[in-house]
Amino acid sequence: AVRQRLFRCRHFPVPPAASSAETGRSTETDNERKDGMMIKLRAITEDNFIDAFNLRLDPGQEHFVSHPVRSLAQAYVYRNQCQPFGIYADGKMVGYVMVIYDYDIPEYDIWHMMIDESMQGHGFGSEALDRVIDYIRTKPFGDSGRIALTCGKNNLIARKLYESKGFSATGVEDEDETEFAMTVE
Repeated sequence: AVRQRLFRCRHFPVPPAASSAETGRSTETDNERKDGMMIKLRAITEDNFIDAFNLRLDPGQEHFVSHPVRSLAQAYVYRNQCQPFGIYADGKMVGYVMVIYDYDIPEYDIWHMMIDESMQGHGFGSEALDRVIDYIRTKPFGDSGRIALTCGKNNLIARKLYESKGFSATGVEDEDETEFAMTVE
């Protein structure tokens, strides 16, 4: 909520719209795991948005992350500076994440990362976060190497994951969430 509230209150100066061919922005990334399963990020399109809508959180996790329906509405509003992705394992959507660029700060923000309740505990979140960081390293929207995200104060599993990838608490927090950030080349 910290990051989202900041975004709702802030005006985003955005560059003119450009096609992915013009920007060179890749909309798919992948990596093969040790178990042979391929983890990919695929852009949310008219072909797969219903799969994103069908993702479910484990009971009790709803207060930690927004459902992809809300996130895709935000992606539409900020379409010139964000990319929503489905997280795929062997061709099946197992999760969702959105990357957005804040031109005011400037920084990349990771929003709404989730793994479907039936697919949790298999390392998909960790692998997907690696893919997201790799995507941000390509600087698809702007030149900043700063990546920020927020985490529920009681979401110890997510906090441990983010810290294991190099994110550190920034000291910015509200009643429910703490902001984490890292810098990449």
